[in-house]
Amino acid sequence: MARYPLPSEIKLPLLITGIAGVSGYNAFRYYHNRYPGQVVGVRRNEYWPLTGEGIVGCDITDLPQLTALCQQYHFQTILSCLGNCRLKSCELDPAMATEINVQGIDHLLTALQSQQNPCPRLVHLSIDLVFSGTRPHGGYCETDTPDPVTVYGRTMVEGEQIIRQRMPEATIIRISLPMGPSFSGHAGAIDWIQSRFQKNKPATLYFDEIRTPQYTDCLNQLTHWLLTHDVPGTYHAGGPRQLSLYEIAQIVNRVGGYDPQCLIGCPRIDAGPIPPRAGNVTLDSTELQRLLGFAPFDPWPWGDLYLPTDRQWHQLRDTTIIGSPELLDCVLYNNPNG
Repeated sequence: MARYPLPSEIKLPLLITGIAGVSGYNAFRYYHNRYPGQVVGVRRNEYWPLTGEGIVGCDITDLPQLTALCQQYHFQTILSCLGNCRLKSCELDPAMATEINVQGIDHLLTALQSQQNPCPRLVHLSIDLVFSGTRPHGGYCETDTPDPVTVYGRTMVEGEQIIRQRMPEATIIRISLPMGPSFSGHAGAIDWIQSRFQKNKPATLYFDEIRTPQYTDCLNQLTHWLLTHDVPGTYHAGGPRQLSLYEIAQIVNRVGGYDPQCLIGCPRIDAGPIPPRAGNVTLDSTELQRLLGFAPFDPWPWGDLYLPTDRQWHQLRDTTIIGSPELLDCVLYNNPNG
């Protein structure tokens, strides 16, 4: 794994929002194991099956409930992973997307400011889809102006703006596709692709939507560092590999040992109008690396063995990769270099 220095101790208690998502779920497991009894994870009430010690059902849109929670615990540190990332749902219901991704942020800051300590340390996770990806080579840096093509991306930009205005000392990091397990088994990129292959159903992915995914194992180390350092501002936190959604599906298909005929590829232009698809939204993380003094992420997937060489790569079945769901779990959901 990327070699972080020994982590400093976080000021406690710690609040993590959005633990039903991949990044929030894995962050909660990481911090709950490290600081038992000192971490509260918040998920919306509709995700009631997600239960356990430290997990609280609290709708981020319910300001009185959120305020009561903050006044009960007086959180010293907050990791904000909240946001509805369902592209189609956000496109069809912009009011819902705004309520969660924009008003939810505003409510969180209002609730925090009602505490005895009104200025806790806050790290907020945003997304690469604040950009359109219309530039042919991607590589977006922090000075580039957001130009999202989706309601989800637009509302995430608005959430960022609220944080900058109301809590300028906060840290915002834009991530790409967090690669790790989810509580539901269908919340993440790997989850959806694998679920199609497991049922021998086709999965259609795009040749020209390109992302910079990262292991949640590495992302947890990064947020830990940021939560213990005073680094206000916005930083890009994309992984070192640029992969199309089609290439990601190739990796899932071959590493998981699934039927290669289930994978279908096409350009974005052949996708339906809803939701719109971004293009090359790869992130340039040079500024973050300069801040840290080292590369924050291992490549996903770890090792060139699992990297597609062409569009037919996933159809190869030989002894170099003996695919299985167990192998997928070991090298795609989890960082084997950890």
